[in-house]
Amino acid sequence: MLGDFFTVSYHTAGALAANHSFKFKLPFDASLVFVSAVGSNANDGILDIGSSTAAEAYVKDLAVGDSGTPAVIDEDTEFESDVFPHITAGTIIATVLDYDGAGGTAVQDFTLVLGFTKG
Repeated sequence: MLGDFFTVSYHTAGALAANHSFKFKLPFDASLVFVSAVGSNANDGILDIGSSTAAEAYVKDLAVGDSGTPAVIDEDTEFESDVFPHITAGTIIATVLDYDGAGGTAVQDFTLVLGFTKG
């Protein structure tokens, strides 16, 4: 944690053969201010980030970065609702990776990094 900024990371090694979901919750209020998602190959992966009750509330249909170059969201206007999402303590944060988009090339070596500010 750097001041009130911290990251949460998720990684899957190898070629994916199914969709992946990653859920967690924080014990304090936070704002999502940064998303970085990448595969090691040219891929058709699509990422959604939201809550357990609204799957696309924060990020909708983010094309995963290709060949080691991450797709990045770091401006408030790039998130759904054009603001940095404020997430209340105890909210289940849900990420869902469609590993091959609409039947395209599967993601390999997927890495996701989420950046938050506390409060």
